[in-house]
Amino acid sequence: MGSSFKTILKQIACFFLILTLSGCWNSRELNTISIVMGTGLDKPEDGEGVLITAQVVKPGEIKASEKEGTTGTDSNAYWNLEREGMSTFATVRGFTHQASRRLFFPHNQVLILGEDFAEENVRKKIDIFVRDPENRLTVWVLVSKGKAKDIFYVKPELEKITALSISNMVDAYAATSQSISVNLKDFLTRIMSDSTAPVAPFIKIAEKGGKEVLVMEGTAVFKKDGLAGELDSKETRGLMWVLGRVKSGIIESHFSEGGEYVAFEIVRASSKISPEIKNGKPCVKITINEEGNVGEENFRDGLDLASMVKELEGKKSEVIKGEVMAALKKAKELNADIFGFGEKIHKSYPKQWAKLKDNWDTVFNDLEVEVLVNAKLLLTGEIKTIEQGK
Repeated sequence: MGSSFKTILKQIACFFLILTLSGCWNSRELNTISIVMGTGLDKPEDGEGVLITAQVVKPGEIKASEKEGTTGTDSNAYWNLEREGMSTFATVRGFTHQASRRLFFPHNQVLILGEDFAEENVRKKIDIFVRDPENRLTVWVLVSKGKAKDIFYVKPELEKITALSISNMVDAYAATSQSISVNLKDFLTRIMSDSTAPVAPFIKIAEKGGKEVLVMEGTAVFKKDGLAGELDSKETRGLMWVLGRVKSGIIESHFSEGGEYVAFEIVRASSKISPEIKNGKPCVKITINEEGNVGEENFRDGLDLASMVKELEGKKSEVIKGEVMAALKKAKELNADIFGFGEKIHKSYPKQWAKLKDNWDTVFNDLEVEVLVNAKLLLTGEIKTIEQGK
């Protein structure tokens, strides 16, 4: 009797679960939404409010180009919507009047901040992209040289949609250590930090072969939540070495005034930031480990690279350390802790940090930083004749 009663209760519970869990309460049909692939934020010409550009997919054009088997059709597979308003939230909602469909952001790939827009109060201006559950924190954040809206009008060569092309660029540049990749979660985490300065990659329009192309070059550095300056390519990779973000790429080193050089391929790399307190003062030790191969060299014939391993490793170490020191110098010039040294000290020495945090800008400027690089050469890649190889 008791077991039968329990069985009935379970069946009733399952019945109510079916009623409450069936279907998706917030589902939307595809023909009622406009899928956003990229978003740009600019300061309007009059300087008040915000100018938002939303790149929306045109499904019909994508299907047409797929039927033709080409990507270079005259008609675009996207539609760039532009709208001005006083607040980001109201402006996004106002797009409905232009598109006749509500914008759908879960597939948004990139969030591009115009250079003028990024100058101040970035955190408040992008607040909607955190509050609205439709927006994903994995979206890539970039800063444009000039207006963000102009970036979305550059037609890509391989992809059908500019925003998707930019997303792929972020992955490719980061994989070769040419540019840092930052998603919305990382960007906002740094903005909310008491000490760590936010960074984001720069993207710009360049001309190549008479055509406009997009290029990622350099890194935007923020102080609090406003643009403070930038890192060049060398300084950017210096930052990436410290953060342990270098996974592959090329290191070039000149050996003599006669033009001898060697290009190393980075196979793997790692880093460690070790904070210390010495005589009441904080200091930081950065240890970088790198392993790689010789990818190319133009040394004179007959030179045995195997006998030069230590020298080659020394040259690699010099280049890596030079890039790190360049990044450190620029960070101190901007008075921006882009490396997260303050957070490291906070975790290791919480009591001492309580005394340092209110004056961290001054402390960071005078911070003693030791850089130790261990570069190893795995393969020299020498070409030998059959006779030499015997």
